[in-house]
Amino acid sequence: MPKTHHYEVDVTWTGNTGTGTSGYREYERAHDIAALGKPVIPGTADPAFRGVPERWNPEELLVASLSQCHMLWFLALCAQERIVVTDYTDRPSGTMVETADGGGHFSEVVLRPQVRTAESQHVDRTRILHERAHKMCFIANSVNFEVRCEPVVSDVDE
Repeated sequence: MPKTHHYEVDVTWTGNTGTGTSGYREYERAHDIAALGKPVIPGTADPAFRGVPERWNPEELLVASLSQCHMLWFLALCAQERIVVTDYTDRPSGTMVETADGGGHFSEVVLRPQVRTAESQHVDRTRILHERAHKMCFIANSVNFEVRCEPVVSDVDE
């Protein structure tokens, strides 16, 4: 029997400026994302949809989730194979396409992890582990658009 996991958060709209949603321009898109025992994440809409740039929007959080999931799988696989990773950064990007009715969808997300290993003989193996991590990622397996991974791997001497 497969294991199941349940995730619960609280999302609270904080953008009522006094008249609620009396008009499209009359309210802020501000909201808070919270979970028990964790810091609150200040959320908003994308600035293109009347959000503010200082807060996180759902599109950014989706891209971040894909990057985090890949990274965590990759690091776990490296640890299992006793490959020491000393640095990991990613600058992922996502493309969303608006539809004529005002909706939209993501067409792709590209992960660009830059990884440094402690030993040069592991550089080629870490590229393969990126492929495995990509196949294992829960979030990437749950979306209906392409998620590409373009890793750059080096060792501490580079």
